[in-house]
Amino acid sequence: MAKAATHPLSPVLPSDKATGLALTPVSSETEARLDRYVALLLEWQAKTNLVAPSTLPNLWTRHISDSLQLLSLAPSAKTWVDLGSGGGFPGVVLACALAETPGANVHLVERNAKKAAFLREAVRITSASAIVHLAGIGDIVDRIGSRVDCVTARALAPLHQLVGFAEPFVSSGAKALFLKGQDVEAELTEATKYWNIQPRLHSSRTGGHGWIVELDRIERRNPSAITHGDRA
Repeated sequence: MAKAATHPLSPVLPSDKATGLALTPVSSETEARLDRYVALLLEWQAKTNLVAPSTLPNLWTRHISDSLQLLSLAPSAKTWVDLGSGGGFPGVVLACALAETPGANVHLVERNAKKAAFLREAVRITSASAIVHLAGIGDIVDRIGSRVDCVTARALAPLHQLVGFAEPFVSSGAKALFLKGQDVEAELTEATKYWNIQPRLHSSRTGGHGWIVELDRIERRNPSAITHGDRA
């Protein structure tokens, strides 16, 4: 096993890493990349709010493993787009795991300059397979010339807005995977007012009340009923 990176003031529970990796096993090379990423996140967290401070003790289960579980739902996907990447969940985590996969790449979309700077540094120190786009979601579709296999988002916007953001990618053949919380049923009810979708729900491996919403088809129910905001 790779030696874990340490942080002098790390609030992460040592047992949480073992629990997280038991839920979503990775190679020793990926573990080493994730260790470097976690150390960087803790360093930047002191000056930039990247994750909720209350979640830091369980960083591996709440954030790392929560992100890694998406890989099993799209095992053949190589080109990913992570909308509103923020602190790097799930995008940087996925990119660390895909670093040894030939041709794999994750597009990290973030309009906040400070967070985009963090993402660039995370990609650099982990040698992850990723490109950082300092841009809003409305600007990103035309920037990515290659076919997208999977589009993701976590803690970005209500589901009906996420569906709108993802629609151009899904219409071109991508799968959408959205990490949501316990209010997923209410969000799905709201989303179906605007979109014809056939979602598949997957219970999160990391416990709690988390869910993954999987979409392979998105059609506008009423094109005039929703505005695609540039909010990420």
